[in-house]
Parts: sequence; C-alpha cells; structure tokens
Amino acid sequence: MRHDSVDIITLGCSKNLVDSERLMAQLRASGLKVRHDPDKVGAETVVINTCGFIGDAQEESINMILECVELKKAGRIGRIFVMGCLSQKFNKELLAEIPEVDGWYGKFDWNGILKELGRKWNGEIENERYVTTPSHYAYLKIAEGCNRGCAYCAIPLMTGKYRSRSQEDILDEARLLVSKGVKEIQLIAQDLTYYGMDVAKKPTLAGLVQRLSDIPGVEWLRLHYGYPNNFPMDLLPVMRERTNVCKYMDIALQHISDPVLKRMRRNITAAQTRDFLACIRSEVPGIHLRTTLMVGFPGEIDDDYAQLLDFVREQRFERMGAFAYCEVEGTYSALHYRDDITDDIKQARLSRLMRVQQDISASINEAKVGKVFKTVIDRLEGDYYIGRTEFDSPEVYPEVLIRAENELRTGDFYNVKVTEAEAFDLYGKVI
Repeated sequence: MRHDSVDIITLGCSKNLVDSERLMAQLRASGLKVRHDPDKVGAETVVINTCGFIGDAQEESINMILECVELKKAGRIGRIFVMGCLSQKFNKELLAEIPEVDGWYGKFDWNGILKELGRKWNGEIENERYVTTPSHYAYLKIAEGCNRGCAYCAIPLMTGKYRSRSQEDILDEARLLVSKGVKEIQLIAQDLTYYGMDVAKKPTLAGLVQRLSDIPGVEWLRLHYGYPNNFPMDLLPVMRERTNVCKYMDIALQHISDPVLKRMRRNITAAQTRDFLACIRSEVPGIHLRTTLMVGFPGEIDDDYAQLLDFVREQRFERMGAFAYCEVEGTYSALHYRDDITDDIKQARLSRLMRVQQDISASINEAKVGKVFKTVIDRLEGDYYIGRTEFDSPEVYPEVLIRAENELRTGDFYNVKVTEAEAFDLYGKVI
C-alpha cells in the first residue's frame, strides 16, 4: 500500500472526469501522490467518483465500490471515499448498505474530501487540473446543472439548477490548458445551449465560442451536449466561419413521435425538430450531427417506434447512439408513468434501430473514400496509428486507422486520404 497517496477512479461521463481532474490538482498541490488508473489501485486512500444517470451506470458504480471494499478487507488499500452523482442522490441508502466505505460525499463536496485528508482548498489554483486525457486534448466544462426537466432524467436532482461559469473564468482555464500542450478543446456541459440564460437571460454560447476560437493554439474546438429547444441559432455562423470550430454538434433528440416527446417533457414537436435539423445543415454545410435516441419510453406504441425508424432513415445522422429506457427513482416518469414495456421488447427495438444506423454509417463512411481530411493522431495501437477527423469525438466511433509504416507524432495533425471504409472505422494514409 502506498502511503501519502490517493487513487482516483472516475466512472460515467466526461463531466465527471473534469471534476476528478480538478480534485487531483488540489491533492497534488497539497503534497499527495495521485494516480488515476482503476486497474492499479493500491493507495492509502481511494476516491471513487460515481455516476448515477441510468441503471447500468448505477450498477457499475456499486460494483466498483464493492470491489474496493474487498481490496480494503484484503489490506491492499486503506480508506474508501465515494463522491459524485450516485453518492449525491443515494447518500443515506448507501451509507446503510455499504458501511465499509469511510466517507460519502456529494458531487461537489471536494472541500470535505480535502478536509478529511488534512488538506485545504487552494483558491490560487482554482482552474488547475491534472489532465488525464492524452496531452493534446482536454474537456472544458462551462456550466453545472440543468433546467430542462425532462421526464426521464435525474441529473437536475443531483446537480441542481443551471449555473453558467463566467466567460473570463472559462477563457483563463482554456489558456492554461493550451499552455500545457492542449490543442483540441472539447466543450461540455449538461446542456451547452442554455449557457448564459441564468445570468444574461439570453443564450451567450456563440460569443463564448468565438472568444475561445480566438485563443492562439486552439487548433480544434468541439461542442458536445446541445439541446434542440431554444437552440442559440447565432452559434451557426460561428461554426460555419471559424475554421478551428469543428463542424460537429452533439444534440440528444431522444425521439420524434409527438406523443412520446410530450410525455418526455421535451418541449418540442416533430415538425420543429425537422425544421431545426434542416436549418443546421443549411447554415453549416458539411456538419456532422451526433444524436442519442431512446426506445421503450413508457407508452411508446408500435406506431411511435415506426416513426422513430423512419426518422433515422430520413435524417441519416452521421453519428447516432441509442439506449433503452430505464426507470430512475425520483424522476417525473418514475413518479407518473408505469414502465409498461418489457425488457425483451425494448432490446428488440434497440437492436433493430442500431442495425438501421449501422447501414447508414457504412454508407456515409464509404462516401469518404478517396477524400482527404485533416486528422489528429491520438495513439499508436498495434500496427496502426489511431486518428480522428474534425467530425470524430474522442472515444466515439469512427476512428481513422493509419498503418504504422512511417513515424507519426501523437497529438500532431496530418492530411490523410481515406483508402477504405467500414461501418464504424476509416482506413487511410498520410499524404
């Protein structure tokens, strides 16, 4: 066991990862040795940053806690602290069920963890982070919380109301990341498109993106997690005109059937959704859209699902993920709807939807053969360098595989000609 040391384990989304990175910077500044590797846990203190978004994420978090409890019983680690969304939402229940954990902390109770370790929050390094991603890219969180109130989502219960960070604070953090070698910034929040509404009473994301794109050294700026209702349309000219703002947007649409959208409390109709998507593609030619869809929401009948399939075929999303509805305690849908669709039907609908998307992805990728794309190299893996174009988010397919015939530098950008395509991968060579 390593004394005066802390192992951080992060579960869930990139927003959780940023929280872990900020805590790690504070711990390192206080003189502690910190590691972020769930496969090499052996510190005096282990901090598990949990996710509580859906049932599978909750189960993963519980299993990780129980694994660490076993390590503690075997004398391989000392104390176990749990933080994050799951701990925030189910603190009392978990305290009773897993007494072996030494401390339960909320999503933002970093001061409590530092105090328990005999340390204090250092305000002079407020924006410092120990970046755990490859050194050429990092996530930058611009807000906390959410005001949307979707029926199925527990995030507002765990994170509270939307809170925009100041633009100056965000810009300072971006400059700090660039000074450490970051070339690609992944802009994140629970809902990017609401940014500024809580402060200026109007969305101010476009201005923020423009200022971030002006920072020397920002090679790519990518936007994640938008919302279709009240989207800041003044963002689109910025995306179109700024060469370092990636022509990529991640917008979770969830469904297209009007009855389902209404029950989901999405505050948008099918017609409005289609008009919105058409406007984006018109204003930003060549943009790649990623969306997430849900099947099996309470009350989803065969006709609703058929509309969803037709919608996916019609829109031909460049990137699409999907999941089956899972009831989460405390949400509007858990309180007001009956989870009336069997798991077998949910999984059948999910599988069919993803098969449709696989064919679409294969067709879109095939159209790229022979074309040249600016590509960043993320890593060397076996016989291939693994890269991404501006249309590809880290850790999300597709990737560009380049045979390692000549040495390439991780984090550098190259012009790559696509030579072959599969449904979720491209193959190419540097020209």
